[in-house]
Amino acid sequence: MDLRMKSIRVVVIVLLFLTLRAEAETFRTLVSGNAEVSADNPGGISFRLGINSAAAVSLGAGIRFFRGIELELSAPQLWLEHRDSLAVAIYTDLDQLPAAGIADIEGRRIVFEPLPGKLQTVYQIPVRPAHGLRTTPYVTVSTEAALPSSFPILFRLMPVIKGMSEELETMVFQFTARPVLSDEGAVKLSPQFPKQLPEKPFTVLIDDMPVENLAEERLLKEGEHHLVILSDDYRNESRRFVVERARVLDLSIVLKDSSPLIVFEGPANAAIFWDNVRVTRESGPISTAPGVHEAKFQVGDYTVIKTLSVERGKTYRVALAVDINVQESD
Repeated sequence: MDLRMKSIRVVVIVLLFLTLRAEAETFRTLVSGNAEVSADNPGGISFRLGINSAAAVSLGAGIRFFRGIELELSAPQLWLEHRDSLAVAIYTDLDQLPAAGIADIEGRRIVFEPLPGKLQTVYQIPVRPAHGLRTTPYVTVSTEAALPSSFPILFRLMPVIKGMSEELETMVFQFTARPVLSDEGAVKLSPQFPKQLPEKPFTVLIDDMPVENLAEERLLKEGEHHLVILSDDYRNESRRFVVERARVLDLSIVLKDSSPLIVFEGPANAAIFWDNVRVTRESGPISTAPGVHEAKFQVGDYTVIKTLSVERGKTYRVALAVDINVQESD
């Protein structure tokens, strides 16, 4: 390509850029396909684009975990010989989700620039105001966000010169759309009440912060977190849980009666009494009131009595220990 022809192409691109405005435009293009970007498929969706075609991009599941979407265009080696021949335009607020094929579309342009003379070009489109995305030598971030309400969007390749060679007209690019995920997941709390003590008040803390509405999913940074349950009616609890990126963790909170529990252990032929009421091992742990109580074991004519003070929310193991004493003498 001689210097004069290259200069003409640059001028054409600049003039086209100046004449295109960020208002709604109506145009006709060949839509190669629709890529639904989803947190369930972080690798994205790919298909081929010609030099005068477009790709529609819509949002799927898990958009609350999106910082943006990434649009990657991979060019064949021959593209390096035809640089300054194509431009990229990205549109939001489309009047329709176009099906594959030729379509007349109206949309608002948020990106327009000459396609760089390199084999891989990456654009990132923010989908929320506080996105934290930054332009680098390898990624171009749109200065304007495309909020979820403005989807679907359209990525369009368009020639900016006349008299294209057959080689350029038949050139094929690989297009990929994928999510740019935040480092967040979510937790959904599901309380389960004991039958004998339903719907009593309790407080949940996550990382020392009160959870105001248990019915709402709570966004959290990926990694380990700390949950605490505080209540006058249920047992206090403390546990750890792990949140994964772009995943919702269903966390069950099994609330337990705060009454002290007594577990008895002893020989099979031992009669066991709690506050002079006989109990059996088959009945399992005994629920009792906080305070001072008496435990009694009887084995034949042998009786052992123990007085103990029990506290709310604790479990006690009461066992009869039978020992053998061995004494050595000369």
